Amino acid sequence: MLRIIPRLHWCLACLLLPAFSAAAQAVNEAGWLHYGGDPGGRHYSTADQINRDNVAVLDVAWTHRSGDMARYGNEMEKTSTQSTPILLPAAAGESLVYCTPFNRVIALDPGSGKQRWQFDPQIDRRGDRPFRCRGVSYTEDKSIPTGQACRHRLYLGTHDRKLWAIDASDGKPCEQFGTGGQVLLYGEEGYVPGDVSNSSAPVVANGVVVMGSTVIDFVRSTTPRGTVKAFDSSSGAPLWQFDPLQGYPESGSANVWAPMSVDEDNGLLFLPTSAASPDYYGVDRPGDGLYANSIVALDLQSGAVRWYFQHVRHDLWDYDTPAQPILFTWNKNGARIPALAQLTKQGFIFVFNRLTGQPLWEITEQPVPPSQIPGEHTAPTQPKPIAPPQLLNPFLMPSDAWGLTPWDRGNCKKQLASLHNLGLFTPTSETLTLMYPGSLGGPNWGGGALLADSGMLLVNVNNVAFTGRLIHTPKNIDPQSRKRDHPAAGHRMQVTMDGTPYNIEIGSLQSPLGIPCNPPPWGKLVAVDLQRGTIAWEKALGSVHEMGPITAPFDIEWGTPNLGGGIATSGGLFFIGATMDRRIRAFDVTTGDTLWQHTLPVDATATPLTYTYRGRQYVVINAGGHHMFGRGYGDYLYAFALPGDG
Repeated sequence: MLRIIPRLHWCLACLLLPAFSAAAQAVNEAGWLHYGGDPGGRHYSTADQINRDNVAVLDVAWTHRSGDMARYGNEMEKTSTQSTPILLPAAAGESLVYCTPFNRVIALDPGSGKQRWQFDPQIDRRGDRPFRCRGVSYTEDKSIPTGQACRHRLYLGTHDRKLWAIDASDGKPCEQFGTGGQVLLYGEEGYVPGDVSNSSAPVVANGVVVMGSTVIDFVRSTTPRGTVKAFDSSSGAPLWQFDPLQGYPESGSANVWAPMSVDEDNGLLFLPTSAASPDYYGVDRPGDGLYANSIVALDLQSGAVRWYFQHVRHDLWDYDTPAQPILFTWNKNGARIPALAQLTKQGFIFVFNRLTGQPLWEITEQPVPPSQIPGEHTAPTQPKPIAPPQLLNPFLMPSDAWGLTPWDRGNCKKQLASLHNLGLFTPTSETLTLMYPGSLGGPNWGGGALLADSGMLLVNVNNVAFTGRLIHTPKNIDPQSRKRDHPAAGHRMQVTMDGTPYNIEIGSLQSPLGIPCNPPPWGKLVAVDLQRGTIAWEKALGSVHEMGPITAPFDIEWGTPNLGGGIATSGGLFFIGATMDRRIRAFDVTTGDTLWQHTLPVDATATPLTYTYRGRQYVVINAGGHHMFGRGYGDYLYAFALPGDG
């Protein structure tokens, strides 16, 4: 639910403030200075050298390999390559900088892909958590004289829970930050990296650097706290911390694993918080869950809560807030309102005045079914915006069963008829239950791309039905049986929720032929007009020609499960990888037509970026595969440009 904590010096005039400062709102003329393009995660560039008219001739400009494949060998099977590079300003060396899944930071020449330097934090690689790194963050520390080390610096959060500050010009640790350039985010609690880790880039603004965390929330009732921690960006001294699930120290945690956003002008930090653990059993965490499954606006300097909105109460479905909050200006009926759009796994888009938390589209209450599990008290209603429409239809009845033949369609129909299925927010039980969308969403961490301040949002969506059931089991089950992450499409897995009476078994709903039982597309791209509250268009995203036992010699555009995001440009294009077919594509933002595509060596489950360097526009994507897809691994960075010199 919405909670607003008043700030007395706010006033009506605040509503007329621009969305960002000029420095924050303008995309870096040279390129891409933040993980999401800008501090508000719009995934948008004003670059237009590559456009609708010429994108068809886009070709490989250079490739770079990080060396992870040679260094880590079989450990690559536990990686997800998700990094989006950033382009540093000229004063900081104008390098293209990214991190590998093992938290190595590599700086490249933006025009050739030639390596300039690297930094290896030599992480502790223990634990079962997959390795991933979505990005690094940059700031200029003006307290340090021009020309001295670490005036321009990068921040990196690592798998083994350290926050590093390194010099942006050469990758050497900033000795004045913490101890030898690093701050320990946890002390002597005895956690290994598999218990608590990190995935998204830090946020740095106004002298503050903030880190979230990723917690092993599937397998235990009591987990490490998902505390958000803030430090002085120059010295590394601790400033404040925030626990999204205060008051339940013995019953799990909520955390912030998705990218955060910041409004520098108004000193606000926006947290997309996760579900509380254990994800599918809430008897030991009564109530709504406080700040779990919420958008939480904090004062950047103090960590005080300014407002929050909870989009799932007492979560039993693992519906984390998966994506970076998108900050933009709402232009409607002559008003210019600082706004925030939040995507959820359920496929909802909530839009707020980001200074006050007031909804810009009305939010209604949807009655939901009660739990059948003893002692479980579900929330009687869940919030739902009146607009835009939900990005996928969660109602799946036996008559909707899909198949290639009457035989497998009949099998799917029979399966659907046997499921416990009362629509969205049906709690899992000891009867096999429809989970649609499942814990992958809907939208996930790739988020969306906003076309400037037009209100047009493009977002990739998963559309595969899952099923799950709780399995009553002794509490002393062998901990070696634990599984550590989400199931991929086509797989079933059982997760041990230690400390509860149940395991949870989860998997995709599919026919004996291994084909999803819900109609395609199983992955799609949707264009949403946030200000009109309508869907402009939607298209299948991905070809399934490589997903069967035999690769088909032609594309089958039924859409695939997808992880990673896309970017939009003022050239009228939307670039995205994310699919299970090794492709990066360019779509026309107006029609959704595919204008260009390129086949990569492995799947590109990362968000691309674009930048202009020495007069030439490049589109760059990280291609290394994803452990959940299990379709091969690599350590490639691909750059594309128009033929010639631009």
